[in-house]
Amino acid sequence: MKNGCRAGILYGRNNMAGIMNQTAIKRNQNSMTVAFRAAFPNTIPVLTGFLVLGIAYGLLMETKGYGLPWSVLMSVFAFGGSMQFAAIALLTTAFDPLQAFLLSILVNARHLFYRLSMLDKYTAKGIMGFLTIFWMCDETYSINSSVEVPEGVNPQKFYFAVSLLDYLYWVGATALGSLIGGLIPFDTAGLDFALTALFAVLFLEQIEKRENRIPGAIGIAATAVVLVILGPDMLVIPAMAVILVILLAGRKKLCI
Repeated sequence: MKNGCRAGILYGRNNMAGIMNQTAIKRNQNSMTVAFRAAFPNTIPVLTGFLVLGIAYGLLMETKGYGLPWSVLMSVFAFGGSMQFAAIALLTTAFDPLQAFLLSILVNARHLFYRLSMLDKYTAKGIMGFLTIFWMCDETYSINSSVEVPEGVNPQKFYFAVSLLDYLYWVGATALGSLIGGLIPFDTAGLDFALTALFAVLFLEQIEKRENRIPGAIGIAATAVVLVILGPDMLVIPAMAVILVILLAGRKKLCI
């Protein structure tokens, strides 16, 4: 009889412990704090990169006459990274709405494929789902598409946390760069080369893969031909259009 009672007590304790453990796991999964703690270590490399590029962007905006409010608003609402650098030239020359629109579409067209590839992962609804998609950038996509969500963390909150952290890094670095440019005057000649250097590094990183070398060569050749025919003032959009047409026409042969 005593053994039966002891067994019943032990069973009850174990059952209660299991219920409490499951409750704790569910509480952790619903905790945004846990999601941010899990996401932060994965975003440290993005923080270091965005500090450099964001400060450079804020400095450039400041030197072109666009102070802290304009710089921050651009990063908050546009959040286009490379397109924000390109927009500096559009803002400081005769404005052509059609050119700005086409350039934005072509430069950021890759984001369409990012979103399509994340449809199975990004299932959050409401404002959290909208912001997770809006805050997508190359670096955020790289993390959320490849990192395994830690056990006990809600995946949608993890993706949201990664996206928000990367977004805040960029906006904060932009503000810091604008403040530095306004408080500490110095020669910024050549700083606008940061965008060119960024794309050069990305291009070199891509052509390390064998399957990307032919498309890369096509891009260089097409750009050179358009440059000779149209000159530097009308280069970007026609060159990107030619590259797009060639790649689409030969996509079956180029797919290795």
